[in-house]
Amino acid sequence: MAVKAVLFDIDGTLVDSNDLHVAAWQDVFRDIGAAFDDQTVHDQIGKGTDMLIPTLLPDKDEAEQEALGKAHGTAFKDRYIDQVKSFAGARDLLARVHGAGIKVVLASSASGEDLEHYLDLLDVRDMVATSTTSDDVENSKPAPDIFAVALEKLGKTLGEKGEAVTASEVIVVGDTPYDVEAARKNGIATIAVRSGKFPDDVLRAAGAVALYDDVAALLADFEASPIIAAVETDAEPAPLREDVPGDRYD
Repeated sequence: MAVKAVLFDIDGTLVDSNDLHVAAWQDVFRDIGAAFDDQTVHDQIGKGTDMLIPTLLPDKDEAEQEALGKAHGTAFKDRYIDQVKSFAGARDLLARVHGAGIKVVLASSASGEDLEHYLDLLDVRDMVATSTTSDDVENSKPAPDIFAVALEKLGKTLGEKGEAVTASEVIVVGDTPYDVEAARKNGIATIAVRSGKFPDDVLRAAGAVALYDDVAALLADFEASPIIAAVETDAEPAPLREDVPGDRYD
């Protein structure tokens, strides 16, 4: 079945921000006297506060979790967001998708303010059909909410033209196992990129249908990628295809 839309994660996929989110969380943890090594924190990047804090600090109640999440958001905006760079090929990949007549969706659990910043950083406002933020959902990845809302919003956008969209007609591009898990819970296949620095075996185990070093490698292989050579998603992981260009991160 032809792909009608690509749902792009942003952090770690289109922009190089994962390590900066680690740094922001480490600032927050130091302020409350909690100590974790960077890898432990990195392994939770891709989750929102509602999933990350219970994993690392299970004794924190909901109010404390919310306060820590706000502290992270402030630290990231005040100290780190201006250091975020877009990955090579990110805008070109979105332009290629858009130019192929496929809808571009930014399916992120970033804050609305962060999303606005990234839209300007990537210079893609005119290409994006719809987008999501943390304000749209109760639960972050790996819960299915973000992609469920993205599908709903996309359906409304396409519905204006008398079209409809199903999970089998979209594909996700993301960098974390939480992207892959959240997508699969909605019946959506995921292309994983290594730019988020998660090991191949972790991305495979989550159910990624393809692995690329980064969005530039995906762009280089665009015509042969699952975006064009659409895959079917069912209860079992789809056959994995791997590219070889670029550096590996595992």
